[in-house]
Amino acid sequence: MKCWGVKHLTLSVMAIAALLIPTLALPASHAQVPSNLVPEDQVSVQKSVITMNIPPNPALPFGCVWGTVQNAAPGYPVDIEIYKNNKPVYFAQTGVAPDGSYQKYFRVANTVNGHETNIFEGGYTVEIFKYVVNSTAGTKV
Repeated sequence: MKCWGVKHLTLSVMAIAALLIPTLALPASHAQVPSNLVPEDQVSVQKSVITMNIPPNPALPFGCVWGTVQNAAPGYPVDIEIYKNNKPVYFAQTGVAPDGSYQKYFRVANTVNGHETNIFEGGYTVEIFKYVVNSTAGTKV
């Protein structure tokens, strides 16, 4: 019985090593960095603040924050922060589509064994941070 455990442990270690060796062999210069990332000095942050109200019995178990970014900085996400009574309850990032749109779904209710629990309920403040290319980027003074 001991041999069976050692055999499987050895195979497991070998499998993990086989998965890690190619990753460890890549030099840092081959890391995937977006080629279209705009330098930070050419990017500004636009902040939007909206309110959100989740009813006690939501029709769907998900909520969504969505919108568009005009002149989005390529390679930068949209940051979403949700607060209740000025206390943070949810942070997320989402990508921006080529047309400037974004959306982020999140659970507002959960059902386990037929028992529903609200994750979100009531009023919230949502802060949305959009990264945009400066209108003066690339111009010389």
